[in-house]
Amino acid sequence: MFVRKLSIQRVDATGERHPCPIRWIDNFAMRNFTNDAVFDDTLPIADGLLEAGHRVPIARLQHAMEDWFRRKGYLKPDERLEITELK
Repeated sequence: MFVRKLSIQRVDATGERHPCPIRWIDNFAMRNFTNDAVFDDTLPIADGLLEAGHRVPIARLQHAMEDWFRRKGYLKPDERLEITELK
């Protein structure tokens, strides 16, 4: 089920990338605030790393995570989230 590894990075105002802490990622995964079953196929594994199934659309995941991180105060207004699939 969790066949893809995704990198979850916070990009600061200078463009520098930082792995998101696992507690942020886990908070998103545990809350499932979106009530969208597609995000059930995610598993936080380490700082900046998330495993996901094939049915998880990266663009939707990125938008939902960034929205959640902003609401929790994890991301500053001049920061953004970057999610990429690792090969």
